Amino acid sequence: MRVTTDLWVSALLRRVFAAGGFAAVVKRGAIEAGAVFVLSRGRLGEVALYGPAPQTSYDSAKPDERFFTLLGSGDEGAAFDARLEKEKRFDPDIWVVEIEAGAVPAEELLSVKTE
Repeated sequence: MRVTTDLWVSALLRRVFAAGGFAAVVKRGAIEAGAVFVLSRGRLGEVALYGPAPQTSYDSAKPDERFFTLLGSGDEGAAFDARLEKEKRFDPDIWVVEIEAGAVPAEELLSVKTE
């Protein structure tokens, strides 16, 4: 059984804080099954946006894991903010979590699929 989005986001926040980073829930979505978008900001201004991986990325043997894909990266945060606004209009139940990962890269805190 897959954990609720609320519980998963809480665990992500704890992992980020344990790694010496900072995290905040920018938008709280559906408690049970809202899609999660993670905006990772680096200390030197770099920004990366991660979103839910396509359904084809999921392994039927492990259906409970949440996978993410890198939607974009760069140093222009306004473009990612605009993308998130579009996502919010399309699906008002999404979660947006912003992190500064600290000593651990964001890819180690999230299950990122590169395929």
